[in-house]
Amino acid sequence: MSHKYLKSLLLSLIVTVTLVLYATIGQSSLPANSQSPVLLVGAAVSMQKALLEITPLYEQSGANLKVNYSFGSSGALQQQIEQGAPIDVFISAASKQMNILQQKSLLVPKTRINLLANQLVLVTPKTSTLKLTDFRQLTKPEIQRISIGEPRSVPAGEYAMSVFSNLGILEQIKSKLVLGNNVKSVLTSVETGDADAGVVYISDALNTDRVVISAIADRRLHALIVYPIAVLKSSKILESAKKYIKFLQTKPVQVIFKKYGFGIVKP
Repeated sequence: MSHKYLKSLLLSLIVTVTLVLYATIGQSSLPANSQSPVLLVGAAVSMQKALLEITPLYEQSGANLKVNYSFGSSGALQQQIEQGAPIDVFISAASKQMNILQQKSLLVPKTRINLLANQLVLVTPKTSTLKLTDFRQLTKPEIQRISIGEPRSVPAGEYAMSVFSNLGILEQIKSKLVLGNNVKSVLTSVETGDADAGVVYISDALNTDRVVISAIADRRLHALIVYPIAVLKSSKILESAKKYIKFLQTKPVQVIFKKYGFGIVKP
């Protein structure tokens, strides 16, 4: 074996060892993933303002958990969960959507509770001269566009249809109904004057100065409005999700919910 060959072999060996050591050192020096886990909450859009105010309190409570939200109509969120959306906690604006998920065994047992309550109200644009005081007045000819949520996916819309039906005015006003894909879009249509009147939750109406609450629906005219909350079985952070639900039941958080017009359901 020639001296030249040995020298070449030694040089190749040194280069190989150096590369291996560099790779090993490089891997060990990579910083560990310091990001906090993320809790994804699917929530009815009517809760958006309240939850966004509550979130910093939770993230500062020592939970070491970042909270992200997917806001939408309860029906749309329910369908997304059924299709595998990676949601950890679901808050619906009605029992119907939560019942469906429970029947399909998608909820973690014993995590479901009724968190909040709400009321249904008739609103008109602040600039309106109609001066409505009763849902029955929606039959008046000067009322041409009534905005409500799509009843099949928006609980507020389903409640509204119950009110109209129980008052015996549904057939008279059916042609006037303009359907929104969530309660926020319904409120916007009234705020802008695109609709002469609309039906939303009192929590939505109280947080804008662009509409007037013309009437509050008699609670006997529709199903009880409650907001159930539960942890989804598909969650990868079950214990953290359970603690988040408990946090939403604490006194400081309840104060914020009340500020936004929600009622607190007693356990």
